[in-house]
Amino acid sequence: MTVTRISRRALVLGSTAGALATAFGALELLQRLSVVPQRQALAAEAPADVQFDLGAFTPPATTVDNVAVRFPPVHTVFATARLTGTPTRHDQQALGEALAAIEGTYPWSPAGVFTETAYGLPYFRRLDSRVVARTIPRLRGQQRRSVLEEAVVGPTDVHPSNPGISKLTFNVPVRIEHNDLLFTLRSDNADVLADVLAWLGGSNRLKGAALASPRVPIQFTSSRTMSLQVGLPRKMAEANGMPFSGRIPPKSPMWMGFVSQHVESNPPGPTVTFTGAQGHQFTSARSGDYFDTGSIQHLSHDIIDLAQWYADDEPYTERVQYMFRSTPIPSEGNADQFTDGGGPIIFPDNFQGYNDAANGAQGIGTPENEHRLGHIACLHRSSRAPDGKPRHLRADGPGFDSMDVPGGTKQPKLQFSVYVPSAALFAQIRKDAASLDLQAKFTVNPEDNGLERFLTATRRQNFLVPPRRHRAFPLVELR
Repeated sequence: MTVTRISRRALVLGSTAGALATAFGALELLQRLSVVPQRQALAAEAPADVQFDLGAFTPPATTVDNVAVRFPPVHTVFATARLTGTPTRHDQQALGEALAAIEGTYPWSPAGVFTETAYGLPYFRRLDSRVVARTIPRLRGQQRRSVLEEAVVGPTDVHPSNPGISKLTFNVPVRIEHNDLLFTLRSDNADVLADVLAWLGGSNRLKGAALASPRVPIQFTSSRTMSLQVGLPRKMAEANGMPFSGRIPPKSPMWMGFVSQHVESNPPGPTVTFTGAQGHQFTSARSGDYFDTGSIQHLSHDIIDLAQWYADDEPYTERVQYMFRSTPIPSEGNADQFTDGGGPIIFPDNFQGYNDAANGAQGIGTPENEHRLGHIACLHRSSRAPDGKPRHLRADGPGFDSMDVPGGTKQPKLQFSVYVPSAALFAQIRKDAASLDLQAKFTVNPEDNGLERFLTATRRQNFLVPPRRHRAFPLVELR
């Protein structure tokens, strides 16, 4: 596929108030460091009504060290926006035509672009409250609670409501954002994403041809880029002269050195929709409802303190327990605990029951009976069903930019996004990931509590992802 490369200056000038500049800068770097994979062509299918269900359009899983993994499109851009006015039926039609124009220009495949839309509470507050109340699903058994609630401050986020929480390096308070709209754009080709993003931002050119950008009441407010490819974090660290670059595993797709794209960790898209699948249903939604195959998308922006993560006093044996669990420790690693990560980077994401984290907190089965909490064990307190199947679908990965960094330096990021059937479920999962209740009850040293001290969330927001058939300004036609 031939894509006309656009200079970074041209891209920024075509954006809305520079809000897309962060993504353009990242994509420019990724053009040089990443590789466009040659994937096997899949049979053409119509896009699913579940906007984020890309299972039929991405290659099947592969096995690495006896663990089944599956990689999504290499690059993802999250672009948030606010509305400059309440959208009309004309605006709804214009946005629908714009999304169709993108798909008519680039194929709905990893080689082209997947374009998703999601809407925040500020969007729905612009609409008729009676229409919103009768169409957005409620929590099952809690009819007074909507599936869409605003994101809350996490238990270990820096914030006035958490006076005892601080971070060693990036002590940045979290901000609950209030955007109307979120675009999620995914592709194997960074040039394609830059082209589509520039067109949405006002370049009036798509794939080298003149085409008027959409005239809709949208003003972009931020952009974030993540990229998932084997070895890319190490390349980015080396290209930017990071002192710990030699400690990042050369084959890891993640900054912190462990593979997390397990098939067993990510369910099919329909599982996490409002109507649910495979026995998972958290809401009042029924098939045929306006938002039946919709979902909640949480988006957060996290700075990773990699200098602390790869410090001399954090050998592989410590890091592997922070990431997974200590009951038992997944691996003792290599004799050299630091070079190239210091040990294996992939392990099965086994569900060991809801008491897994509590056992570690009590020192049951841990090395030297130390009281420890592993990130994965804590997550499993609520992210897995009793049968062990996951209740959330992750869409997160490494980023590298200066957004929200004190001093404006570029730093490793975790661009975190996840699809869940309700905002309430994500709030519980995030609470359990921190497991401050177990930390207090069993006197776990905060330095032995998973990944909490290494991550600083600076932004959070929840969005409702409508079904594809209602992806352009939902509910406007019902006013």
